[in-house]
Amino acid sequence: MSTEPLHSPPKPVRDPQSSVVNGVERTDEYAWMRLTEEQRNAKAPDAHTRQVIDHLTKENAYAEQELAPVAGLRNALYAEMKGRIKESDLSVPYRENGFWYRYRYDEGAEYPVHMRASVLPNREEIPAEFTDFLDEQAMASGYDYFDLADFEIAPGNNLMAYSVDTVGRRRYEIRFRDLASGMELADVITHAGDGGAFADDRTFFYVRKDRTLRNARVFRHVVGTDPATDVEVFHEKNRAFSCEVYRSRSDSYVIISTESTLSSEHRLLRASDPFGEFQTLFQRGRKHEMSIMHIAGVGSAQGKFYILTNWKARNFRLMECPEDRTGKEFWTEVIPHRADVLLEDVDVFRDHLVVTERKAGLSHLRILQLSTGNEHEVGFHDPAYVAFSGTNPEWDTTKFRYGYASLTTPTSIFEHDLGRGGDVLLKQQEVLGGFDAERYVSERIWVTAQDGTRVPVSLVYRRDTPLSGRSPLLLYGYGAYGINVEPVFSSNRLSLLDRGFVFAIAHVRGGEELGRAWYENGRMEQKMNTFTDFIACAEHLVAKGYADPKRLYCMGGSAGGLLVGAVVNMRPDLWDGAVAEVPFVDVVNTMLDAGLPLTTGEYDEWGDPRELEAFQRILGYSPYDNIHDADYPAILSTTGFHDSQVQYWEPAKWVARLREHQQGKRPILLWTNMEAGHGGASGRFERLTEVARIYAFLLGRAFPQAALSA
Repeated sequence: MSTEPLHSPPKPVRDPQSSVVNGVERTDEYAWMRLTEEQRNAKAPDAHTRQVIDHLTKENAYAEQELAPVAGLRNALYAEMKGRIKESDLSVPYRENGFWYRYRYDEGAEYPVHMRASVLPNREEIPAEFTDFLDEQAMASGYDYFDLADFEIAPGNNLMAYSVDTVGRRRYEIRFRDLASGMELADVITHAGDGGAFADDRTFFYVRKDRTLRNARVFRHVVGTDPATDVEVFHEKNRAFSCEVYRSRSDSYVIISTESTLSSEHRLLRASDPFGEFQTLFQRGRKHEMSIMHIAGVGSAQGKFYILTNWKARNFRLMECPEDRTGKEFWTEVIPHRADVLLEDVDVFRDHLVVTERKAGLSHLRILQLSTGNEHEVGFHDPAYVAFSGTNPEWDTTKFRYGYASLTTPTSIFEHDLGRGGDVLLKQQEVLGGFDAERYVSERIWVTAQDGTRVPVSLVYRRDTPLSGRSPLLLYGYGAYGINVEPVFSSNRLSLLDRGFVFAIAHVRGGEELGRAWYENGRMEQKMNTFTDFIACAEHLVAKGYADPKRLYCMGGSAGGLLVGAVVNMRPDLWDGAVAEVPFVDVVNTMLDAGLPLTTGEYDEWGDPRELEAFQRILGYSPYDNIHDADYPAILSTTGFHDSQVQYWEPAKWVARLREHQQGKRPILLWTNMEAGHGGASGRFERLTEVARIYAFLLGRAFPQAALSA
């Protein structure tokens, strides 16, 4: 281990390694920081592994040294964030296949306990007594990291399959439990995906990952047999595609769905014939994305499929076809394409469709009654909010669960009467400590980007916060994969708002807030729009008095970390500080390495840099490749040693190179969680230590004297 004084930034070895790509010679002086998964997990580390771990350990020590002046503030932040959480809590129960399910958190517990109770005969009310059947808190004992990804109950209700990850690499182990006796079965499946599907009480289908952690193969397991003898039923050989397997809501089919960024395909097997052959329902087509829903026939009525598709419909439309005639010539349009409305999702019930749509950046829930053609919409009133389908496993029902949240409204679960309309609030997140929504204000404004495009921004702040250019502001963004950053409530965020921060979300291109075109105009050849949109939003917030120009901060994670890395290169003068969580900053090198997780599946998102045009385009914004001599803002970058999405060495290399070119005095810090992956710490309270570190970093920059006296 190094004996360098902690007050000095770590000085990693520079070992330039050159390569030529498309005729361009590139040098990477920190490529040595990369370790294989085997090296990371080795019980007896080799010299190279020890060198890398030693460097990351020094980075953590240096970060702690730099953050020592706000140590008291960190402790205070952790205590108040934890103090807002109702430690003993119960979820809203839901009914499925003869049982009610819910989970509870016990006081002080990091993880929940799952419970169930039998449905009362001929009665709708929820039973008073529930029985524990899956105790995550007990299962997590002895592990630094624990993730229960999913559990599946067999049709007979006495057998359960569940998947766990105790490393953080999102490579799961599937185990089986006899719920009648509570006994664990000997069957253990390794290197698996995060779910699966029972066809019957003995036959379970699941996905296995390949060496790049891609969901590549589907297997059939017969409970009680050696998993080594499991039969492969499907192999997705195209490395741009990843597959999953699930059971249809109708319980009629086991479905294999295989998808890439822009294409999808489905294979079906009758659940009643688990040893049969999967049949392709719709052949994949370039740039044809779809999801399917099966409706079982009732009485003499034939079953059918609903297809949510972008075929001749950029913003998607809903089609239907008979169960036995699925060619496109038999498709009938149910919900047409609309240029100004994105059709996001459809929940199918016996006599109703619940349609989740996106209009002008906000989500809407529309209910269509199949028997009458009547429709109505659930009304929402906050200026910035999100509404989403909840847990609705039963097809034959007139009750629909949905969730709702806004920047000032804690997450709420409602039950909507599909026939008569009307909502019943079942539960709202309880925020302890005297939270009063009336103390806070949310807004939604529009910013004009450099090419004239109008970009939505969601804001929240305390009602008594001055908007005269004197308040610190944190601007958050993502902008990739068509993923939206929703304006949801955060009880943790109150710790910033109550200290005078304004919080803003820039809904930049690359997400899907304003429809499919919004995504397409923020990827591939149009990727720079994501970054220039974000900068335009920041400049507008300063110009309109929402932000103090000397106390402007930005933050993003994963692909949002790419956004942060790009904008601090493009406009280092704009920010006093930046937070990049698990940032995707070494874009060229990662996209050149097909052996890494995610790379082959993301050529349609970023491009394949083996092609000259894509290489030049990516090289133009890749944060690691565009670092230059500048007065960079203060930066805190976080990562997980076992991250399977963005490898830890990306931020480690980025931070090392940034320090070489830092012309100012503001610190550049790296924090690595040596026991976690992409999602960080896994426990509900343990996560707060990471949030407290980030918030203390920001508050220490914005209010240095107050932070020191905390």
